[in-house]
Amino acid sequence: MKFKIVFFAIILFVGVAKGQLVSYSPINSDDVKDLKYEIIGKLSGNIQIYKNNRNKYSITLYDAQMQEVTIEKLDFLPETILNENFLLFPDSYYMFYEYQRKNVVYCMAVKFDKMGKKISDPIELDTTKVSFLSSTKIYTVINSEDKQHIMVIKIGKPEEEKTNLVTTTLYDKQLQLIKKSVLTIPMKEKRAMLSEFQLDNSGDLVFLKTNAVGRSEIINKLTFITKPAAADTIHLTDVNLNGIYLDDIRLKVDNYNRHYLINSLFSKEQGGDVDGFFCYLWDIGARKELLNTNITFTDDFKDDVKTGGATKAALNSFYLRNIVVKRDGGFLLAAESAYSSTSDNDPFNRWNGFGSPYSGYNNYSVYGMNGMFYNPYAPNYNTITRYFSNNVIMLSVNLKGKLEWSNIIRKSQEDDNTENFISYGTMNTGDKVHFLFNMQSKRQNTLAEQSISPDGQLTRSPAFNSFDKSYEFMPRFTKQTGLRQIVLPCRYRSYICFAKIDF
Repeated sequence: MKFKIVFFAIILFVGVAKGQLVSYSPINSDDVKDLKYEIIGKLSGNIQIYKNNRNKYSITLYDAQMQEVTIEKLDFLPETILNENFLLFPDSYYMFYEYQRKNVVYCMAVKFDKMGKKISDPIELDTTKVSFLSSTKIYTVINSEDKQHIMVIKIGKPEEEKTNLVTTTLYDKQLQLIKKSVLTIPMKEKRAMLSEFQLDNSGDLVFLKTNAVGRSEIINKLTFITKPAAADTIHLTDVNLNGIYLDDIRLKVDNYNRHYLINSLFSKEQGGDVDGFFCYLWDIGARKELLNTNITFTDDFKDDVKTGGATKAALNSFYLRNIVVKRDGGFLLAAESAYSSTSDNDPFNRWNGFGSPYSGYNNYSVYGMNGMFYNPYAPNYNTITRYFSNNVIMLSVNLKGKLEWSNIIRKSQEDDNTENFISYGTMNTGDKVHFLFNMQSKRQNTLAEQSISPDGQLTRSPAFNSFDKSYEFMPRFTKQTGLRQIVLPCRYRSYICFAKIDF
């Protein structure tokens, strides 16, 4: 049994007058502050959390009071893993991981049962020969919303200039091979990139090709590409941007209405201030455009949402965080103000190569490219970096592209050399979406909650002052594990632990 550090101040189970119950996991001497982890989810009442402590891998199960049930060591894993992610089912889950041995990179999968025990040998999904020592992933594993289809994607070195080879391997939920294809994607534009790979419930793949202006991330040309599940061919559809420029682009599959949704921030001038949101909707069955519009905000709205600086630049620090499609074909958007500054006075500028800190899928490559976006949150130990995370814009847009309502969740957060304690997490209870974030006062974080209803009504709840102040929550990594239950990491002194909150 691992040595446990016990502090008399640890409160394992706390009742809050408002109705929240919080349970903290015990402090473990191996769970140091640089621990890598993933909250997998809840199976048979137990919370399962994957941990990587200096390349020692394990899965820890916690009960309803967040006490340790068991620790399953993953000794079968190689010493160094380039990437890992999990796909949860009602009674089991897969771990997908990637590693390199000599000049071969392997993409693997292994299945676990509800008690975190390995119930399959590692399954080889794909291999790639490389001529370099890789430190970043070259594979991406995606799944459909209903989890009936799983796809492994890689972008290979082109056989000729101005093309990319995209290899897609489609599986069913038992990891039985359905279709493997090698796609040749035309990349004639100098700054062309592939991103936002998504899989719909039919097993069809959709992704984006963009072209940026100059050395910036400003997009002046957009194409979405589809590949039917059983085909080796692709369909390219150019999107008419009507003279605007896009940035921070997102793709979302609406399986209920059979739509593809593209959202982005936009500006009317190259390198100009952000003016609003671009919205594009494609009907999958009819294979036609349903919507191509943008929402331009007034100066009054910009003045209301800004936290400083000029009104015309109020949206320049915002990035898309959440897109939720509605049953009627409309959608909800949430964008958050996020930026950083350094002690050497390097100012934030979204056009100077800084990309979104919330980007989903970048330009994957097996020949050493690091992706489409530069991350402003990457650590730089030569200077002090201060991270800021401020207001959140919430928008509801109907099927015709008209703004139904907008609202603002107001917050002001900052921290030095880490963004772990700023930004927000969400919990969807059906009747409302709850936003959880730290409120900062005298260098002390207190967890706060604001919720928004389907008609845009915002409710501000009192801060959770009854929670133990010894724990610092990291709400941006929140995982919802029940209708009114979340699990999130927190820091106790120099250790990482986990808190379960029942509402």
